[in-house]
Amino acid sequence: MTTPLSKTDQLFLQRSIEVSRRALCDEGKTPFGAIVVIDGEIVGEGTSSVVGLNDPTAHAEVMALRDTGAKLGRHLFENGVMYSSSEPCPMCLVACYWARLPRLVYGATSQDVANAGFEDLQLYRELKLERGERNLREAPADQTLRKQAVDILLEWTKGLPEPVVPKL
Repeated sequence: MTTPLSKTDQLFLQRSIEVSRRALCDEGKTPFGAIVVIDGEIVGEGTSSVVGLNDPTAHAEVMALRDTGAKLGRHLFENGVMYSSSEPCPMCLVACYWARLPRLVYGATSQDVANAGFEDLQLYRELKLERGERNLREAPADQTLRKQAVDILLEWTKGLPEPVVPKL
């Protein structure tokens, strides 16, 4: 069961939808908008700029996170909320997790986005498949190259102020 959105949530979600509407007027943009709110203030804003920037990662949510990070001088937003005009694609959803956002509010669903011709639902289904069944063929390194890569990771962890806690 979902909880109804507060008036504040509705206002900020409306803002992200307005950002997506503005994208209709900008060549090279698709109709997605997102904002990051911290302590009741809009800190970051983004619109999908994939085509205009020739950057497959320049989705609205990622752009809003980048804008927030640039303004705050940090990459973690544990006290923020992402408002997005639509349910984020898998990449953007994971970016919200990486930013440690505790909350996400969105307008259109992935089903709505799929009906408009975007692949989000297909990507969510693809990620549920076993590696060998996915369209993207993955090739892990042999043990020698894997060891070289792991050695660098271990060297980095030695310089950290606290011991690493594995996230398995």
